[in-house]
Amino acid sequence: MRNTGIVYKSEDRKPQVTSEFAELLPNLSDEQYTALKADILQNGCYSPVIVDENMRIIDGHNRQRICEESNIPYTMAVFEFDDDLEAKQWMLDTQKGRRNLDKWELGKIALKLKPEIEARAKANMSAGGQISQQGGTSLYNLDLTKVDTRQELANSVGLGRSTMSKVMQIDENAPEVIKQALDKKELSVNRGYELTKRLEDVPEAEREQAAAEALEYEKAKKMLAKKNEEIDRRSKIANLYCKAFEKAILLKATEENVRIWTDCCRMRDNEIFDSAKEAEEIAATFTKIAKIIREKILPTDYQEPDFWAGFENEADINRAG
Repeated sequence: MRNTGIVYKSEDRKPQVTSEFAELLPNLSDEQYTALKADILQNGCYSPVIVDENMRIIDGHNRQRICEESNIPYTMAVFEFDDDLEAKQWMLDTQKGRRNLDKWELGKIALKLKPEIEARAKANMSAGGQISQQGGTSLYNLDLTKVDTRQELANSVGLGRSTMSKVMQIDENAPEVIKQALDKKELSVNRGYELTKRLEDVPEAEREQAAAEALEYEKAKKMLAKKNEEIDRRSKIANLYCKAFEKAILLKATEENVRIWTDCCRMRDNEIFDSAKEAEEIAATFTKIAKIIREKILPTDYQEPDFWAGFENEADINRAG
């Protein structure tokens, strides 16, 4: 791949939109597309659309579409690629950093590259065979004799071989509802693969229904897990408050007790000063708790006229809130 340095303006040349490049990557989300459009409408299309020497768009399909629809001028930079596979690989590498593509999405992109990766591997094998025949060496003595297509696919999108293998198994064998759940990000590749394997022995006529039921069970498990997480979160907060009150209520704030504390802990003057600040902050926290209880939690008809009698002035109350 190289940048030829050639640049065209949209008013001079029109690029070609081809499905093999336009549909290689998943569509932007509505939120992403709206943000991109807003940026272009405000600032113009400052990033050039990348085209090959045949004027096919390699990168920038969304920018080009927005500009055409909004009558905004744009530029096109011409890049040269050895073949379509190199162009697609460059397109993917460029976009991966801009999009949050999950493993399933990356795996599906790799599968789209599979025919070209296999074709290139065969071409390399053929070249290796010609060399071996000329040199009188067996093809099986060359590194080119066996190409691991699955590994090549994994490498093309930055996945591990095991993950790529699971994506391929899902693509070939999973019921449609499992693939749809993966598209909606309701399942991970690992979980989708496990469900696919579990359903292998189910008669084909019953597989879709069984898969749908399995997905409902998965959703129920996730909901239960979220509820349990919320229960744990609430329990931790409640326990923290209980412990804080239990500890605080044991303290008797007398001058003698405070002097014993600072003397026995051998506090320096700066440490005593910091402790006084921390005590004020803790007091403010408890005062705020009291205010929330009184104003937000207790019934409105529950009144205690002397509730704030212990505070010296209104400033204490405001600092607590």
